[in-house]
Amino acid sequence: MPFVQISLGTQHSEETKTGISDAIHQALIEAFNIPKDDFFQVFRAVPSKDLQFPQSYMGVAHTEDIIYVEIIARGGRTPDQKKSLYQQIATGISANTPIKASDVIIILVENTLECWSFGNGIAQYL
Repeated sequence: MPFVQISLGTQHSEETKTGISDAIHQALIEAFNIPKDDFFQVFRAVPSKDLQFPQSYMGVAHTEDIIYVEIIARGGRTPDQKKSLYQQIATGISANTPIKASDVIIILVENTLECWSFGNGIAQYL
């Protein structure tokens, strides 16, 4: 049930967006064991000038191809699962798109099952 929001510059092509989407979803399937049809993503393309970042942070260099991947998911995954997810997303995106792994910023926000409704105003997990 992860909800994924990807913020990126408008210079990225539809093909690149598809590669990003596929890499993120595949990593969630493998690292977090989500079902294949648990697929909720939103892309937010903005002018590159509206993406603010340092040229380097924590020893990692960044370029104007930077993307921000925010994942909202229920809590309970282990630190090893999270590390695996981050690694798989970054390497998958860099393998399938022109974006370098160093330009993939990932933010995981955890919540609980009662925080979700999948339609009709119903809290399916309550």
